[in-house]
Amino acid sequence: MIDINLLRDDVIGVANSLKKRGFDLDTESFSKLEASRKKIQVRTQELQEIRNENSKKIGVEKAKGSNTDSLMKLVSETSSELKALEIELSELQEKINDFLLLIPNIPHPSVPDGITEEDNVVVRECGTKKIFDFKVNDHVDVGKLLGLDFDLGTKLSGSRFVVMRGGIARLHRAISQFMLDIQVNEHGYEECYTPFLVNTESLIGTGQLPKFAEDLFVTKRGNDESDLYLIPTGEVPLTNLVSNSIQEEQHLPLKFTALTPCFRSEAGSYGKDTRGMIRQHQFEKVEMVQISHPDKSYEVLDEMVKHAENILSKLNLPYRVVQLCKGDMGFGAAKTYDLEVWIPSQNMYREISSVSNCESFQARRMKARFKDSDKKNTLLHTLNGSGLAVGRTLVAILENNQREDGSVTIPEVLSVYMDGEKILKLPK
Repeated sequence: MIDINLLRDDVIGVANSLKKRGFDLDTESFSKLEASRKKIQVRTQELQEIRNENSKKIGVEKAKGSNTDSLMKLVSETSSELKALEIELSELQEKINDFLLLIPNIPHPSVPDGITEEDNVVVRECGTKKIFDFKVNDHVDVGKLLGLDFDLGTKLSGSRFVVMRGGIARLHRAISQFMLDIQVNEHGYEECYTPFLVNTESLIGTGQLPKFAEDLFVTKRGNDESDLYLIPTGEVPLTNLVSNSIQEEQHLPLKFTALTPCFRSEAGSYGKDTRGMIRQHQFEKVEMVQISHPDKSYEVLDEMVKHAENILSKLNLPYRVVQLCKGDMGFGAAKTYDLEVWIPSQNMYREISSVSNCESFQARRMKARFKDSDKKNTLLHTLNGSGLAVGRTLVAILENNQREDGSVTIPEVLSVYMDGEKILKLPK
């Protein structure tokens, strides 16, 4: 949530900043809401002064032995009007809050202009793309003979689900374990296990609600009327570990990681990537979250990008780092870098990690603060990123490491998780 004081001080300036990321701020509606708020507050102050003045008069008149019925009636009427205004102001504040919840974050000044992914800026390319001396197959065809079964996934749950069996299921597990070990042992994150179902407040805190309700899977708990949502990313529970709390400055940054399933309805991606594992309703991801001091958050952002890159480097997968333009960033991000891995069958790079600094946007929604050196409660900065998406990493390994006979070379760093196996062979 953006700071309402920014809107109050310079609503046109904020609107211009948001327009650069493709969002049209309804300045007229905000101005009307603010005008109503000011009117109520001015009238409230007037009535409080009137009530206080009349209350003093009652004391004076009682001391004289005079009749105070008319004054007491005025005080009573004033109190009733104040109570009505209090209710009206509360309802209005709720409307203002609902208005604010739908406004995306303001981009950092260093974010390049642009609206679509074509306007993103390539920062660097790393690794060497393999030159194949045979026909390159996509991961669907490579995986079909190794235990990757989309037909069974459809049979069990519908489209955009997959079943893995045998060696490929084991490779998928090895990838996730390897990533988690690197994040914990080399990068210093604290491993967490969190619920995969979260409440509405948690999703509001990280910005998925109310804006992106259609992208979520929602469940009912028996006769309980409260909704629980399947997490779209581990970012939600990990970031909310600090919601409604005050952290100690000396403990910052807090670094959390977790391997979680992720569930997305992909409502806005109809017809996109319908083949294979690129865009699934259910997938696993190793999440990185850091809770940072505001003065250090952009140093942390660069650090987290390197943490994601380290995984790809160890797997010997060609990739590039891309800075997203203003219009291509996620709702809560102030600045984002994507890591894109090379997919030979598509002859292009595809996103495998997105690392974002949300600054105080999520912290304000979550009421996540720290006590600074002046003992003042100050909003934290939150950062998140994939380290990495497990399914897409599997896709990249299958395609980049495929062999002419249909087998797949297992990356050296994963071999230890597979009892020393070096090649994922076709079943006999």
